[in-house]
Amino acid sequence: MAVVAIPPEAVDNKPHRSPRHHPLTKLKNPTTMTNTELKELIASLILAQKETDKQIKETDKQIKETDKELRMLQKKTDKQLNELGKQIGGLGEKFGSFTEGLALPSMQKILQKEFKMEVISPSVRVSKNGHHLEIDVLAYANGEINEAYVVEVKSHLREEAIQQLRSILERFRLFFPEHKDKKVFGVLAAVDMSADLRGRVLREGFYAARIKDEVFKLDVPKGFAAKAY
Repeated sequence: MAVVAIPPEAVDNKPHRSPRHHPLTKLKNPTTMTNTELKELIASLILAQKETDKQIKETDKQIKETDKELRMLQKKTDKQLNELGKQIGGLGEKFGSFTEGLALPSMQKILQKEFKMEVISPSVRVSKNGHHLEIDVLAYANGEINEAYVVEVKSHLREEAIQQLRSILERFRLFFPEHKDKKVFGVLAAVDMSADLRGRVLREGFYAARIKDEVFKLDVPKGFAAKAY
């Protein structure tokens, strides 16, 4: 077989083992290569392909392992968030119970002294025809006064509490038909009540009560006339 002469500077005898130095980067015209050179070129291409396949497999393995770790971490995080939510919920219930307990002695004095109530019942729960109603404090008097007071106690007063009290008063006689002839008034007692929300409470016709010297006291302007339901 005739051998074509190739100038020494055209021959690249360095091994090509990395994709950075791929065999095709310095590929000569096949018509000027010997059989040996062609075989070496093919062998180097096969080796480069094997290395590429190996790297792809390793990358795929790393991706799968990372995905698995992320899934496990997500499950752990979800569990921790659920536990934290339960703890926060429990803390809120405890703080709410503490606030109600703090308010009760003060509200008893207010209801008895200011409004002449005869019966004062904390934590009243009523169920009728599949409907439920909860009241923090219910007070009433029969006879000459013939009035009832619904007291809602909050640690931090929000707009929803005002709507909640209005809803309770509007449905009061459905749950307490025995008090259908009474005038019913609402009282909102809160540890933290902003000036804006206090104004909103008063405009709704409810009594406002706030903490002062560690006891709840009525906080209404002189001559305030509450709305009777």
